[in-house]
Amino acid sequence: MGVIDRVAEAVTRSGVRVDSTNVESVVATAMAHEAPLAGREEFQGVVDALIGLGPLERLLRDEAVTDVFVNGPDDVWVDRGGVLAPAPCRFQSEDAVRAAVERIITPLGLRLDHASPIVDARLVDGSRLHAVIPPASPDGPIVAIRRFTTALLSADDLVRSGTATAEQVERLREMVADHADFIVSGATGSGKTTLLNVVGSMIDPSERIVVVEDAAELAMPGHVVRLEAQPANAESAGAVTLADLVRSALRLRPDRLVVGEVRGDEALDLVNAMNTGHAGSMSSVHANSPEHALWRIETLALSGERRVSETAVRRQVRDTIQHAVQMTRSGGRRRITHIGRIT
Repeated sequence: MGVIDRVAEAVTRSGVRVDSTNVESVVATAMAHEAPLAGREEFQGVVDALIGLGPLERLLRDEAVTDVFVNGPDDVWVDRGGVLAPAPCRFQSEDAVRAAVERIITPLGLRLDHASPIVDARLVDGSRLHAVIPPASPDGPIVAIRRFTTALLSADDLVRSGTATAEQVERLREMVADHADFIVSGATGSGKTTLLNVVGSMIDPSERIVVVEDAAELAMPGHVVRLEAQPANAESAGAVTLADLVRSALRLRPDRLVVGEVRGDEALDLVNAMNTGHAGSMSSVHANSPEHALWRIETLALSGERRVSETAVRRQVRDTIQHAVQMTRSGGRRRITHIGRIT
């Protein structure tokens, strides 16, 4: 057992209540007895093991990290700038992985156990954590963390990075000025949220924007109202879905409605909003092409329990969403491969 694990276990055995207000003093006392020659790195490691995600905290302090993946105690991966590589850290055991997740989600009123083996949580800094444990993951606990970044890019940044050309940026400005309804499509990590943030900065600040998200990531300037979905708590109560929020958003008198990502039957409410006086609204969706994105939205709009005509939904989607921006990710680079009308 290493220094970090030994000191953390000693604190746990002591029965002393540890939280963010007293953790450093408790750790300092324990290290004076258990590891008097240990340095600052070991000290921080013990703090992380007691109130954080253990060895993952060091990765999450790196601003270049966008994603962290745990496929098992000895199999940790990190994404920096679109490049995925093994991380030089590990957990002591599968129980340690699970304990780290439980430390984070318990204060949020969430649970992870045999009866509820899947959890989706938004961390204090806005990052998203998704974890799966046995029996849903037969090979052991799996964790994925998507970092929330406060660094907002501008249209010029997109051009400099090669994500967009100057002509594409100008086309985006025209679509925003014309109040065109559009979707941003692409795979996970292709830059959809980043692009929505950039487009949001192009909107006239006098317009009222209501932003609906599963996990708050968008940071648009101007007159912005943000709504965020909530999962059910440990008693399976208190859930607020995206569909609930989209319907609520329409009562908040938005000039534009922005749905961070369409995932379910809220697609029907979004299309209705776009078709009833909220021109210039936008959203993102997982799809491999603009045409595929329309099919996805049609399918999602029909996925709920509401009885609607398939033909009417298809016609409404095709008549309302006529513009798309397709994002792709290849070799660690993100770029726009389509922008404009959907043919």
